[in-house]
Amino acid sequence: MRIAFLTAPEGVEQIELTEPWKAAKDAGHEPVLVSTRPGRVQAFNHLDKADTFAVDDVVGEVPAESFDALVLPGGVANPDFLRMDEKAVSFVREFFERGRPVAAICHAPWTLVEAGVVRGRVLTSWPSLRTDIRNAGGEWVDEQVRVCDHGPNKLITSRKPDDLKAFCEAFLDVFQTAGV
Repeated sequence: MRIAFLTAPEGVEQIELTEPWKAAKDAGHEPVLVSTRPGRVQAFNHLDKADTFAVDDVVGEVPAESFDALVLPGGVANPDFLRMDEKAVSFVREFFERGRPVAAICHAPWTLVEAGVVRGRVLTSWPSLRTDIRNAGGEWVDEQVRVCDHGPNKLITSRKPDDLKAFCEAFLDVFQTAGV
C-alpha cells in the first residue's frame, strides 16, 4: 500500500511521525511524506525542535487518489497549520469521499474537524480537542485507540504518544483488511 503521511512544514510531533512510518515500512507498505511546501519538515519533541525530514510530495501537486490510505501525525502546531491550508484540507476530505482509511493521532483530528468529516463519527484525540469534535458533530471518547466505521471509510484515532503501539497495530490491521 502507498500511504500518505501528511504534515505541515513544521510542528509535527516527531515520534507520532516516525513510529507509524516505521510500522508501515516494516509491514511492507510505502510511506510517503506529503506536506504543503517542498523541502524539509521540521519535527518537534513537544515544544523543542527535533529532526527534519525530506518531503516526498506536495499537496496540490499530488492527487489523493494516488494513495491507498492516510496517516495524520499530531503535534499541537502541525494540525493547526494544516487546517489553515485549503489544499491540505481538501486532500484529507478526499480520502473520506473515496472511502479510503484514515488514521489520526493526538491533535491531528483538528484537521478532520476543518475538513467537515467528523459528523456522526466516534473518535478520540488529545483531550483538549473534545469540545471541537463534539461541536463538529462527532462523539469524543477517552480511549487508547478507536476504530470507527460509521461513515464512508474506516477512521482510526488515538490520544497521545503513549498510545502509539496500539495506534500502529490498529491502523495496520485496518489498512490491511481495507482491501485497497
